[in-house]
Amino acid sequence: MYRITIKEGKDKAARRHHPWVFSGAIEKTEPAFTEADWAEVVTPTGFFIAYGWYDENSHIMLHLLSWDRKEKMGDSFIEHLAEEAVERRRAFFSLPDTTAFRLIHGEADFLPGFAADVYGREIRMIISSRFADHFLPVVTRKLSQLLSPSVIEAVTDKQFAGLEGLKERTRHFRNGLETKESEERDNVRFIESGLWYEVAPGRSQKSGFYCDQRDNRVLVEHYAKNCTVLDLFSYTGAFTLHALKGGAASVDAVDSSESALRHLLYQVHLNEDKGILPPASRERVTITPCDAFDYIRQVEDNKYNLMILDPPKLAKTKSALENAMKAYKDLNRVAMLKIRRNGIIATFSCSGAMTREDFRMMLAWAASDAGCEIEILHTLSAGSDHPVRLSFPESEYLKGYIIRVLK
Repeated sequence: MYRITIKEGKDKAARRHHPWVFSGAIEKTEPAFTEADWAEVVTPTGFFIAYGWYDENSHIMLHLLSWDRKEKMGDSFIEHLAEEAVERRRAFFSLPDTTAFRLIHGEADFLPGFAADVYGREIRMIISSRFADHFLPVVTRKLSQLLSPSVIEAVTDKQFAGLEGLKERTRHFRNGLETKESEERDNVRFIESGLWYEVAPGRSQKSGFYCDQRDNRVLVEHYAKNCTVLDLFSYTGAFTLHALKGGAASVDAVDSSESALRHLLYQVHLNEDKGILPPASRERVTITPCDAFDYIRQVEDNKYNLMILDPPKLAKTKSALENAMKAYKDLNRVAMLKIRRNGIIATFSCSGAMTREDFRMMLAWAASDAGCEIEILHTLSAGSDHPVRLSFPESEYLKGYIIRVLK
């Protein structure tokens, strides 16, 4: 185990249980780094702060995991963290109309770099840290023991592979053991809030489905009756499905991915065939593969009375926040100008670098520039399976509002 001394004056965040320590805060490492391992973290006077995982090859060198001096660090500790994450979501396993939800939510569950979702009988993971890559066999073994999934699929996050020095790969685990999948697997089907979805193997929330918007989709559904709807950045269409379920007169789905839009239409057919969506729902949907920012500038004024703005992450780091704020503001300003009087906009940001205060201020600027007033009807976030850990504010990455535009 390493003994790591934090520089004087650099220990406040660590004492407050923030889990990240960067190289600039580290004064001394004993012995010198050779390979990733557990570490005891202390002040310059030797006062214990926490235990963590130390890896100089990670862009976050030190992940703090326990502030209990008596804790025994090792694989059994990681297994305990995984079991606790499952136990905290026990209620989700008995929901009558939902079989997809977040099982492990990274640092919010004290497991940095792990994003694990349940899809029916499968568990799918996105791995975004060297810590998660190292402990993947330990966590999958424990999840297999607790839940007996048909398969656990773990995909390296492309956005972090280069940053963390990880190989982009997909790994499979059955009965707690890693396996080689020789045959193509069928798509997995699951239910969320009474609607059916289908996801192809090798794809998860990064490729077409986001469990974090579950509660927000249901809220938007309540505003859709008889509306002309724009689903901007629609991806595979979960908001579109809820708008149709809520009785929308029509939905225009716009996304840069044509394959995602075609999958959207397939899922409309799937739910219409099952009698969940009203007859002729497919005829009420149009798809447009294009740049969503360009599309909204070209639509006619007063066409829509319900808009859903759910762009991808525009600020991946704090250094990118200024430009991202301009893009968010411009998007929302144009939407406010285009929407009908008293129209409803559901607007979101999934940029962790943007605080809720930033997002709200951006909306105020957009409304001012658009020459309108807005009313906040709902303040939105991810569901309770995506908890926000107060000592780690970055876990509140998804922010949203349902607003009414007054002209």
